[in-house]
Amino acid sequence: MTDTNETSRARPGKTLSLKKTETSTVKQSFSHGRTKAVVVEKKRTLGPAGKPAAAEKTQAPRAPAPSAQSTPASAPAARDTGPRAGVVLRQLTDEEKVARSRALADARVAEGEARRRADEDARHRAVEEDRLKRERVAAEKRKAEEEARKAAEETAKRHAEEEASRRLEKKEKEKEASPTAAVPPRGRRVVAEEEDESPAKKGAKTPVKAPAARKGEDTRRRGRLTVTRALSGDDERTRSVAAFKRHLQRVNRGQQEAPAPAGPREVTIPETITVAELANRMARRSVDVIKVLMKNGMMATVNDVIDADTAELVATEYGHTVKRVAESDVLEGLKGADDQETNLVSRPPVVTVMGHVDHGKTSLLDALRKTDVAAGEAGGITQHIGAYQVTMKTGQKITFLDTPGHAAFTAMRARGAKVTDLVVLVVAADDGVMPQTAEAIAHAKAAHVPIIVAINKIDKGDANPQRVKSELLQHEIQVEDMGGDTLAVEVSATKGTNLDKLEEAILLQAEVLDLKSNPDRNGEGAVIEAKLDRGRGPVATVLVQRGTLKVGEIVVAGSEWGRVRLLQNDRGETVPSAGPSTPVEVLGLSAPPEAGDELVVVESEARAREVTEYRARKRRESRQATSSRQTLDQLLKTRDGEKRLLPLVIKADVQGSSEAIQGALHKLGTDEVGVQVLQAGVGAITESDVILAHASGGAIIGFNVRANAQARDRAKRDAVDIRYYNIIYNVVDDIKAALSGLLAPTMREKFLGNAEVLEVFAISKVGKVAGCRVTEGVVRRGAKVRLIRDGVVIHEGELSTLKRFKDEAREVLSGQECGMSFANYQDLQKGDVIECYEVETIQRAL
Repeated sequence: MTDTNETSRARPGKTLSLKKTETSTVKQSFSHGRTKAVVVEKKRTLGPAGKPAAAEKTQAPRAPAPSAQSTPASAPAARDTGPRAGVVLRQLTDEEKVARSRALADARVAEGEARRRADEDARHRAVEEDRLKRERVAAEKRKAEEEARKAAEETAKRHAEEEASRRLEKKEKEKEASPTAAVPPRGRRVVAEEEDESPAKKGAKTPVKAPAARKGEDTRRRGRLTVTRALSGDDERTRSVAAFKRHLQRVNRGQQEAPAPAGPREVTIPETITVAELANRMARRSVDVIKVLMKNGMMATVNDVIDADTAELVATEYGHTVKRVAESDVLEGLKGADDQETNLVSRPPVVTVMGHVDHGKTSLLDALRKTDVAAGEAGGITQHIGAYQVTMKTGQKITFLDTPGHAAFTAMRARGAKVTDLVVLVVAADDGVMPQTAEAIAHAKAAHVPIIVAINKIDKGDANPQRVKSELLQHEIQVEDMGGDTLAVEVSATKGTNLDKLEEAILLQAEVLDLKSNPDRNGEGAVIEAKLDRGRGPVATVLVQRGTLKVGEIVVAGSEWGRVRLLQNDRGETVPSAGPSTPVEVLGLSAPPEAGDELVVVESEARAREVTEYRARKRRESRQATSSRQTLDQLLKTRDGEKRLLPLVIKADVQGSSEAIQGALHKLGTDEVGVQVLQAGVGAITESDVILAHASGGAIIGFNVRANAQARDRAKRDAVDIRYYNIIYNVVDDIKAALSGLLAPTMREKFLGNAEVLEVFAISKVGKVAGCRVTEGVVRRGAKVRLIRDGVVIHEGELSTLKRFKDEAREVLSGQECGMSFANYQDLQKGDVIECYEVETIQRAL
């Protein structure tokens, strides 16, 4: 659309006029230095005078405003668009519009970025100003403190100088008052004024004139110049501070080099001590101690170890008092002091049931406890000590210990007798006194505990209680029926006969013994049994003997220690504490202790470690000494390889069973064969046990335990034999058979016959052949022979040829003639005697 059309529409009815169009170029400038040339059209319309054309009015608003950044060249063009002429700018294209919008967006982004940088710079400046401000405050504070310190030092210095001046004046007054004050000191020149004889001036201070300093005199060693010295005029030459310090250093060094001998003291000397430690305890030099040792004919260095006797001689020579100590002193004070009579209260009796195997000990205890304990034992045999506490109808309590009766459990019976107050000796009325019965009697007598005889199985038809009482007399046990003082009760565990009488006898004997203990002290007891439980860890069955054992206390049991985590009674109930005569299971020890160890409560973990380390070291040394102590015959047999050992790894459920198995197996050994126990412990069979057995070529015995999955796989891969048992008889029988197989068989000669050499024939390619007549017995081919000449055996060997009438013969009987030749021997003579015999191999057994 043209401007002409716009004008005609804007002003209809007007007269058309000619338009003159002028063009010019305008240079536009944009942001970021971009410019553009724009063509401007100038239209001039001829119209009435004094009135602008309508086209100018119409096109003027459409013209874009001149840019503020336009160049001076565009200024005339802008001025030309006056009222006399209209300027028309061309429209921007789409690309120019897009470029312009993009430029505006970039300008906005740049402006935001600049604003962000300005804000960040302002924030950094604020932080830096704050830091500088804090540093200025801290510097001012340090400066103030330094000034205060200097002021304090100046004040102290001034006070010290004033005090020194006062002391100097006081000292001068004292010198003037003394009779020797008139004598001038050496090196000083005193000029006194005329002395006034008047009494008022008598005793006045004599002024002293300071001598003039010599020319060239060195004044650097006169010390520090103080106000007092400057005013007093005392020019006495004194030692400088540095010289005084050097003097003190020389004095101190001299004292250190030559220390005064130490006085007599008490020197603690252990069983062994090093020379350096001995010198340190005597406050002497190590060289002095070495000199004393050399005088006594002993060459030693500071690190050499000497015994207690030698150390005592050295200490005595220096005049010290010697106190000898030993490593076992760590055990002193482990047990508490004896209880006072006023703190003792009655406690339940501890009764041990002993007797021969299968005489009904556990069944009798079952009848008292009304429980079936024997049903849980393998083969009805008690394999380890059981500790139970039974409450009677009267409310009184009795603690029972059930011991095994088999011969292998001697040590367990001995432990049971040591911790008990009474022994109930169970004897079957139909069997009488048996070997383990006599052994139980011996244990009870050794422990000095009273015995109550329970004659069991009186309900049987062949029961004879009177025979039992008579047999007990052979073991110095005389029952009351026969005029003695030993109680005897005839009972039946299966029928429950006379059980109340047995309980009355136990309580009566306990009342006579007057059993008392102090429950208000640290607990002490004995380990009856110990095992390694898979879920609970090391478990020890403990019989508390004195005091009260509580949860959380630190205990020592033999060479093991730990903190009590849990206490369980014989019924499996958790209890917070256990008093005297109470059997409990203790959880929390570092490892299962040995059965028979004493359990003691200690005050700290350090004390527990000290005791257990000492005991473990002593046990290790004892085992090493036992293993290395061998006789000459044993050493010779071991060297020659004659004694053959069967290596075994023994794992049992409890410590007592393991101990019993070891004892029974060691008794099977002889001078030729024996059992070598590589390792014995409690708990399941592990992979390490299999590795040990494989390395030594031994077997593994599991008593009431099983191997875990890893151990079974390793044993199958390494071909290690694992045997499981639950009765000790079977263990002994199998190991006895294995040891019998290790025995060397017996070689025995069997005489066959004799033959006399009648003639000797020399045959080519064969050698010498003896023509013989069998004079006694029979001669067999392949048998061993001896060649006897004039009653002396000159050869032993084998027959290589036996012929009769040119035919090979298997044997030749007495009275017949034959031809013989020896293997690898040709010295045959007429009249020799040939003895024929066989060697038989006989398998031996233990």
